[in-house]
Amino acid sequence: MLKIAPLTPAYQQQLWEWLHLALWDPPPAPLRPREVLESPAVRIYAENWGRTGDVGVVGTTELDGGERNIGACWMRTLPAGSGLAWVDDATPQLGIAVEPCYQGRGWGAQLMRAALEAARAEGYSQVSLTVHPQNPAIGMYERCGFQKAGMRSDYHLMIAKL
Repeated sequence: MLKIAPLTPAYQQQLWEWLHLALWDPPPAPLRPREVLESPAVRIYAENWGRTGDVGVVGTTELDGGERNIGACWMRTLPAGSGLAWVDDATPQLGIAVEPCYQGRGWGAQLMRAALEAARAEGYSQVSLTVHPQNPAIGMYERCGFQKAGMRSDYHLMIAKL
């Protein structure tokens, strides 16, 4: 069973790990080098988590007698023109990551739906993301309400109206 809780600043270190996982490239490419997290264009998605307007959820499950973090879905608004999924100053850009050993169980969709509901409660009217055209998660994003709205640097821009 998946438990969902708010993504608070206490998860900052783990959020860096999830951001690293979220930077998906098509197989057979491995994960990008961890140094990519030092790039200002990447750091903006996780740095100083918990700012006003940041919205996110973390999923946990009971395993081997203990609670394990399985992943997170988070979003934040960024300054004009910042981030590949920038639409406008009022639209947060979403990131999502599920630890590889927990993928394929439907938990990513549960995390995304909970994060979108949290965004709605925060007063956002839409959320954006970008995704590589070969990423199989596109189907999940569409089932969660995202629609393709164009291309950004060879990535699909997708928007979910809340």
